[in-house]
Amino acid sequence: MKKPKQLKTWGYRLFKPLLGLIFKLYYHPIIINKEYILKDGPIIICGNHMHIFDQCPVIISTKRIIHYMAKKEYFDGKLKWFFKATGCIPVNRKIKDNEATNLALEVLKNNGAIGLFPEGTRNKTNELLLPFKFGAVSLAKKTNASIIPFGITGKYQRGEKLIVRFGKPFKVGKMSLEEANQKLYNEIAKLMKENFEK
Repeated sequence: MKKPKQLKTWGYRLFKPLLGLIFKLYYHPIIINKEYILKDGPIIICGNHMHIFDQCPVIISTKRIIHYMAKKEYFDGKLKWFFKATGCIPVNRKIKDNEATNLALEVLKNNGAIGLFPEGTRNKTNELLLPFKFGAVSLAKKTNASIIPFGITGKYQRGEKLIVRFGKPFKVGKMSLEEANQKLYNEIAKLMKENFEK
């Protein structure tokens, strides 16, 4: 995959083996259906967002480099070097961030992988999911990328059950953005409920 010049991935390649191992040993995540993550072609991996570490069980589930879309504030703090080195795409949530969208489109048009959370922020409510924004399905429709849903449940605490379950890839195709967004919402909700039953 040819990545945009603005995005660096040396940090992703360098830190993933060590940090991934630490994550596995500490949290012992149960990963289900990781074979649904396509090995080639443009993909958008989408799931619910409950914790700052939600991208970690997804990253350790595939050999592909996932360019996560992250809020711009992460790039203003002491760890900005880390987010830049690992290929994250900064998103200004206060505006319609065309620069972030164009970077994500470029990644997908070069058969890369984008990771994002359709809720747009961490869910700190008692609701199963927050309303979804349209970014994921819009990117998918413009690039014919496959969307791979996942549901995470459990707690990021040692000794607690943490489960991530992937669903079958799907494409927006001729669906409207509203239909595709509803399908994505339903798929992620279904995967989360299946985790609760495990």
